[in-house]
Amino acid sequence: MPAEFFSYTSPSLEARPHPAKGGMGLFALQQIAKDELLILWGGKVVMLDKLPENHEKLLQIDEGLYLLTITPEPADYVNHSCDPNAGFLGQVGLVAIRTVHPGEEITMDYAMCDGSPYDEFDCACGAAACRGRVTGDDWRIPELWARYAGYFSPYLQRRINALKANNH
Repeated sequence: MPAEFFSYTSPSLEARPHPAKGGMGLFALQQIAKDELLILWGGKVVMLDKLPENHEKLLQIDEGLYLLTITPEPADYVNHSCDPNAGFLGQVGLVAIRTVHPGEEITMDYAMCDGSPYDEFDCACGAAACRGRVTGDDWRIPELWARYAGYFSPYLQRRINALKANNH
């Protein structure tokens, strides 16, 4: 019997081993158009201080709120890149931000959704624009505001709008 999943993953995608990125990755099986829906994440909404020890993946969805899964599912295998091909649609949706070609790994920049320091790491994405380190403050980089306009998680977009308003 197949495992029960709480997230939607487009049938145009396939999860498969990707040891270079820590275990698994999500890859396009066919060409995907810009703004095509890739994922709708589901799971349990928790506050960071209420995380169970056995959580598998975590996605910040609002100020102080995180979506977690206990059991890995295909939607959890989207890896970080400083030159991503996917971005946010609302709090739990992921869409292509450009045409994605068959065989290409689906990636997002954690700066689009991560606004706290719970998961900072040295980046080895290999992109020409690699920042070298991924932090919970990367959403503050003005160059990323322009590059990812329309694809930030809503709570980060509110933060960005507030920073812009305070700087004028």
